[in-house]
Amino acid sequence: MASASFRWLLQLHKDVPKAARFYSQGLGFTINVCTLRFAELNSGPLKLALLHSPSDNVLQKGYSSLLSFTVTDINTSVTKLMSLGAELDGPIKYEIHGKVASLRCLDGHMLGLYEPA
Repeated sequence: MASASFRWLLQLHKDVPKAARFYSQGLGFTINVCTLRFAELNSGPLKLALLHSPSDNVLQKGYSSLLSFTVTDINTSVTKLMSLGAELDGPIKYEIHGKVASLRCLDGHMLGLYEPA
């Protein structure tokens, strides 16, 4: 039996409510709690925590945590996320096992999307 259990993955953001809206509207996360300083969101068994950080502490355009999601329609997901402020990090790739895409979301965090073949 494990002595520790996973609680959530934490990301630092300059604007927590905007980041919560990004994950909720863009990927269908459920918002459990959202204040100016902290948010907790659910996607199935995954919990994502968002914590406010001054802009000089948030990683800009570098690599931080990468969140990877399986989606049913990668083109629709990419379009929706880009309308909410994400930037495509290279083209959508068409691999033998399915389509993959990388995006930078708010504050430069990386998102990976996968649509099975």
